[in-house]
Amino acid sequence: MLLAGLSCLVALVCVVASARRLAQGVTLTSLDPRVVVDALKGPDGPAVAARLRDVLATSDGFAWERDLLSAFAADERAVRDALVNEQLTELDGQAQRWARMPRVCASVATSAGFLLASIAIVQGLSAPAEDDAPIQSRAAVVGALDALAVGIAGASFCYAVHIRARRVVRERLAAVDRLIVLLESHRVTSETHEGTSHRPGRPTRG
Repeated sequence: MLLAGLSCLVALVCVVASARRLAQGVTLTSLDPRVVVDALKGPDGPAVAARLRDVLATSDGFAWERDLLSAFAADERAVRDALVNEQLTELDGQAQRWARMPRVCASVATSAGFLLASIAIVQGLSAPAEDDAPIQSRAAVVGALDALAVGIAGASFCYAVHIRARRVVRERLAAVDRLIVLLESHRVTSETHEGTSHRPGRPTRG
């Protein structure tokens, strides 16, 4: 039971660490970029973006969104592209944080389960030959199976988190790309209405 409990403890730590990666992916941006894209669609998009920029300017909880909208407010194309690319690079860096954690945790949970199961088997085989030896051997096998099962269960959860977190981050970054294209089109529309002739080069994420 002790070895199974240790395996459970290791698996629990791995699960918590993996869950942090999922939470990090969900909160990659304070605002869901899909919601922002929907809000900025339509002919009133530039006006909505300007109002959103003014609202976020006084808030401390939306730093990345505020800086992105401020970057698109820059007048010079080179400056604007540089500022936008800076925000995208920062977002990419945040997206890669803890990226390998669930896979590492899955490996640790599995390895711990196998190790503790092996220890349980060795302890059972090394028990002195007495009348209750079959009972001790059975208990050792049960303990080994419990430790191994817990380790595999923890690894399965960690791998599932890895798959889910990867999908969440990929969808969030794809939505950010759509937001960048939309903000750029609004900027071009505004410059056209103002009579300017140049079009900013499209910034790229990464």
